[in-house]
Amino acid sequence: MSGLAVTEAELHAHVDGLMPEARRVEIEEYLAAHAGDAQRVRAWRDQNQALRALFDPVLSESLPVRLRKPALRRRMQPLLRYAAVLAWLGLGIVAGWYLHDYNIAKSGDTVAFAHRAVIAHVVYSPEVRHPVEVGADQEAHLVAWLSKRIGGSLKVPQLATLGYQLVGGRLLPGNQGPAAQFMFQDGSGQRLTLYVRNGAGDNKETAFRYTQERGISVFYWVDGKFGYAISGEIDKDDLLRVAQVIYRQLNP
Repeated sequence: MSGLAVTEAELHAHVDGLMPEARRVEIEEYLAAHAGDAQRVRAWRDQNQALRALFDPVLSESLPVRLRKPALRRRMQPLLRYAAVLAWLGLGIVAGWYLHDYNIAKSGDTVAFAHRAVIAHVVYSPEVRHPVEVGADQEAHLVAWLSKRIGGSLKVPQLATLGYQLVGGRLLPGNQGPAAQFMFQDGSGQRLTLYVRNGAGDNKETAFRYTQERGISVFYWVDGKFGYAISGEIDKDDLLRVAQVIYRQLNP
């Protein structure tokens, strides 16, 4: 299945339940291995649910009293049904494209953020002599500097209970401006990196999302105006525990 292309039209048809069973199974396997497209499919399904919640009640509305006279009703009902269907479809298309563009942009931006976190981890975590710009011995300066550059107050989570100590951090370019990276290391030399950006919008959704890329596991989430991504070459469950500790410390 990995070598079999899946088109965007097929993804839309899959969301609408129009694919043959055999192909549906193949697409599910494809989505399990392609987190970006899986995010898009989830966004489209959310859009469909929003449209149904918004427009389905229109179909069950009764006629106004002035149109309930038998003769007039008989003449008007076919036309009214036709007009209602056209209105529903028209509104659905307009709202659907709006929600589609919004959800895909939002989803795509979040996936791109996680991708940048992975790239930064792959680039800097193997470094022996220069893994960070500012070391843990200057933690106060590091936090003040990065907070000023990304335009928000940062905190460094304490991961000693999980066996990790702060190595330091650095400033990085992000897809929406400057980003910060904090690096942690345990006694065996295993390193984790926390990638933080500002400018995520006033988002109240804090659900963790998971992806894996280049052998790197990543949990990422958005909280308020900040986006966070914790990356490492460790087991998914172990990384989730780290993400939960970080979240609790940053949101006491």
